[in-house]
Amino acid sequence: MNQILTKNKGEYYEFGHHLAHGANAFYTSNFDRALIVAIDGFGNEEGKVPTTFTIDEGLGNKIKRIQIFNPNQMPIGRIWNLSTKWIFGLSVGPPHGGQEGTVMAMAALGEPKYTELFKEFDKNHPELIRIAKISEKEKFNVAASLQEYSENLFFAHLKNFVNGLKHENICLSGGVTLNCVMIGKLKQRITRIKNIFCDPVPYDAGLALGSARYLWHHILGNKRISKTYLNMSPYLGRKYAKSEVLKSLSAFKDKVFVKNSKDDEVLEKIADQKIVAVFGGGSESGRRALGNRSILADPRNPTMKDTINQKVKHRAWYRPLAPSILEEEVPEWFEDTQLSPYMSIATKVKKEKQKLIPAVVHFDGTARLQSVNKNLSPWFYGFISKWKDISGIPILINTSFNDNEPIVETPLDAIKCFLKTQIDYLYFFDFGILVAKRS
Repeated sequence: MNQILTKNKGEYYEFGHHLAHGANAFYTSNFDRALIVAIDGFGNEEGKVPTTFTIDEGLGNKIKRIQIFNPNQMPIGRIWNLSTKWIFGLSVGPPHGGQEGTVMAMAALGEPKYTELFKEFDKNHPELIRIAKISEKEKFNVAASLQEYSENLFFAHLKNFVNGLKHENICLSGGVTLNCVMIGKLKQRITRIKNIFCDPVPYDAGLALGSARYLWHHILGNKRISKTYLNMSPYLGRKYAKSEVLKSLSAFKDKVFVKNSKDDEVLEKIADQKIVAVFGGGSESGRRALGNRSILADPRNPTMKDTINQKVKHRAWYRPLAPSILEEEVPEWFEDTQLSPYMSIATKVKKEKQKLIPAVVHFDGTARLQSVNKNLSPWFYGFISKWKDISGIPILINTSFNDNEPIVETPLDAIKCFLKTQIDYLYFFDFGILVAKRS
């Protein structure tokens, strides 16, 4: 790096962990003015100051630091990490990834009877472990208590900054903001907030983007790309040529049928209750599959969630599936009109609509939606629009294209996952290639 800098007469910059989180959220958003919140398990700011929670203010192309909290003031990320591992016996890292989302799903089935115990987690965690082992119901109660504790602490700290600085827009980043249930309650708990923007890559993989953007805008003074979708695209992965797809398929010609197809035929198969994996464009940069590496199905089928959880994802029966909905239809189907292009927010489905899409409504009546925009996701938007014409419903089930491994990246990954699960069809939508299994 030093050789490159010397050759180009460059400079070396090092930015704080949470500053980089917040910068990626703010500069990806279209807000000119916003409160910026970064919250995760741990990080160091400039001067090696340890923190888990920072508040900044975004103004135009500049970011102003407001406050750094010490880790003891906001231990949510640490407590979720340790609870997932110690209390619930789930993974928090390689090889299976973080399973905090499973705990969040449990919380909807429990009652928050043990919230007080989480206030002194280091002292009380053995008791929480004991309670969780009593029964599945008690395990769900512990999860609900962890969720309530987290929400209460987060909103209590945040409220004064929102009201004191008179902000209506908020940008969120850091791993803790993947708690879509908590973020879904933000506007209810802090009524001054009108607009929420969630970082599409809120975990540490987004730090490189945030650092680059902070340097480009705040340090070098370059103007922001405003009011466009160019800076908001989550599809930052590479695109694969048709020749690469065909080459990968040729290695499995004894196991698959391949035919030319179009969206309409694929939609007919979804209407016929088939599960279809789709692959195309650049892969999503965040943890959510947003239509380019997705498994799609009919949300009207009340048994579809169980089918996908058991036969495709091989995961707990209570894990929810997400609805991808045409952006303009959100007010018709959800109580909150807040858009969620990166599947970051869980909010209530309107009561009269819940019976129409049972496969994507969680036990508490919420769903973690993806609002699909025609500029951000042109193929997926068009596909759901055609589905609405067929079914009358502007929503499809969308879950990530994987089993227990990371989301598929290459055509070869896609074919291997397709063959080892009970996905019915694989559709390479860029090239109109539909793949079925040989019996």
